[in-house]
Amino acid sequence: MHRRVCACLAAVMLLLGGLPVHCRAVGTSATSAILMDVDSGRVLYQHNADAQMLIASTTKILTALVALRDGDLEDVVTVSAQAAGTEGSSMYLRAGEELTLETLLYGLLLCSGNDAAVAIAEHVGGSVAGFVERMNAYAAELGMENSSFANPNGLDDEEHYSTARDMAVLACAAVRNETLVRIASTKSVTIGGRTMTNHNKLLSMEEGCIGLKTGYTRAAGRTLVTCAERNGQRLVAVTLQDGNDWADHQSLYDYGFSTYPARKGAVLGQETARASVAGSGGSVPLVAAKSFSWPVAEEESFSMRLELQPLEAPVLAGTEAGEAVFFVDGTEVGRVTLLCSRTVLPLSGTALETLKRGLF
Repeated sequence: MHRRVCACLAAVMLLLGGLPVHCRAVGTSATSAILMDVDSGRVLYQHNADAQMLIASTTKILTALVALRDGDLEDVVTVSAQAAGTEGSSMYLRAGEELTLETLLYGLLLCSGNDAAVAIAEHVGGSVAGFVERMNAYAAELGMENSSFANPNGLDDEEHYSTARDMAVLACAAVRNETLVRIASTKSVTIGGRTMTNHNKLLSMEEGCIGLKTGYTRAAGRTLVTCAERNGQRLVAVTLQDGNDWADHQSLYDYGFSTYPARKGAVLGQETARASVAGSGGSVPLVAAKSFSWPVAEEESFSMRLELQPLEAPVLAGTEAGEAVFFVDGTEVGRVTLLCSRTVLPLSGTALETLKRGLF
C-alpha cells in the first residue's frame, strides 16, 4: 500500500516539478552495489551487496593500504623479471629497473599496473605469497568477512573474491589514509621518469570525487569503487559487474547527498553542553572528545540526550563528565564522551588554599 501511495504521489509531484525525499528512489545497472556514509558506516543504498563477486583491479586498494602500512614511500624497489612480465594492465616496468615505492603506488592506482602490484608485493611481503597473507590478515582486521584474496592485482582466481559491502568497508578505511587519497585522487603525474594518467574518469565527472579505483576483467566485468565529498560529508560507492558504472556512481551520489545529508551532533573540542559543579557555585562547559555526525533523511528525527555524572569541586580540566548520546527515530546511533573544558575550584577559601598546595 505504501508503495502505491508513493507512486501516485510521485506522479503528481513530478507534474508539479518536485518529489518528496522519502519517495525518491535510485537504482543501478550493477549486479551488486552499495552506497555507504564514511564516518557513520550507515548504508544508504544496497542491492545484492553480500554476493561474493570477482572484483578485478579494485583489489589494488587493499594492496596499497598494506604497502603503506608495512613499507616506506622512499624505499627503492628493484623490479624482478616476474613483476615485469605480469599480464594485463601495466605501467610497463622493466626487469632490473629501480623505482621508489611511491612511484610504484602511483603506477598501481593510476595506471592500474598489475606489474606494479607484483613488484610492491615482492618488496613489502618478501614474496607475492607472503604479501597475500598480509592482505587477508588486514582484510580480516577490517571486518571483511566475505572476502578472500589470492593475488595483489585482482587477476581472476577462484580464491579471489569480495562483496560490495566488504569493498565499501575497505574504501572507508582507505579514505582515512591521507597518502592513499593523495595518490588515488591525482589525475596525472610525472614521477620516476614516467608520466601517468588516472583511469578513474569520475575524478573529472563528479564534483568532489577523491578516487579510488577502477577494475575490469572479462569474467568480472566493470568494477568501480569511488569516494566523493560534499559539505564535509564523504560517501563511498561500489558497483560490481556494471556496464554503466560512471553514470551509476553519479546517480548514487546525487541520491545519497540529497536524501541523507550529514547532521553534526558534536565537533571535537567544541562546547556541547554545560554541567553544574557542586561546591563551586557555578558550572563548567563540556567539550566533545571527538566529532560525531550521522546521515539523516528529512523524515527522520535526530536527537541528543545527555548522560552526565555528578561533578564536585575541585574539577580538573579534561575530567570526563559523561556522554552525549545520539538517536535517530529513537534508536541510539552513537555516543561521544564529554570533557570538562577548564578547572573549577571550590568556593571555600580554605579549600582553595589546600587545593593550590596540592596541585601547583
